[in-house]
Amino acid sequence: MVDFEIRRGFSEEHRKRAALLFWQAFSGKLGKFLGPDERALAFFESVLNPAFSLSAVAPDGRLLGMAGFKTSEGALADGKLKDTAAVYGWFGGLWRGLLLECLARDLEPDTLLMDGIFVSEEARGQGVGSVLLEAICAEARSRDLKKVRLDVIDTNPRAKALYERSGFVARSKKETGVFAGLFGFNYSTEMVRTVS
Repeated sequence: MVDFEIRRGFSEEHRKRAALLFWQAFSGKLGKFLGPDERALAFFESVLNPAFSLSAVAPDGRLLGMAGFKTSEGALADGKLKDTAAVYGWFGGLWRGLLLECLARDLEPDTLLMDGIFVSEEARGQGVGSVLLEAICAEARSRDLKKVRLDVIDTNPRAKALYERSGFVARSKKETGVFAGLFGFNYSTEMVRTVS
């Protein structure tokens, strides 16, 4: 069992590793239009916002994982057109930004929207993801919110099983339709957990 603590946000010294772990977790979903890896890493390194994250950090200071969330004030991965344009140029940034917008999820009253969770390969299967999920639920309670909502894609059954074990219940499915080949998944399942 790996030893770690949960911290609010992430330090600037963890920014590169946070971007790398984020990309490793989500490149299957985003890689066809945010790649190559070097550009995607530059993009996420520039846009990840520590104010909307909780981190799992080992005693030696290694970042083991992170869970992000979205509120009306912002999100963990909240890149704007200027951010995509800075990495991909204006034309490349525009069409990539439009595709990212297709994946955006709306907020709901009394609900904290989880904006990604990821754990480093060496720390997987050791409870880090479960503790991060509980920390996200505690974050929702601290904001007087009643629920946590997340989306999980059909090609990630391991994550869905973790969410179900943690008390999340499937509410609806959203098909990707004509974008399935581009995004690399056919549908996402919206899951909700009551926390108050």
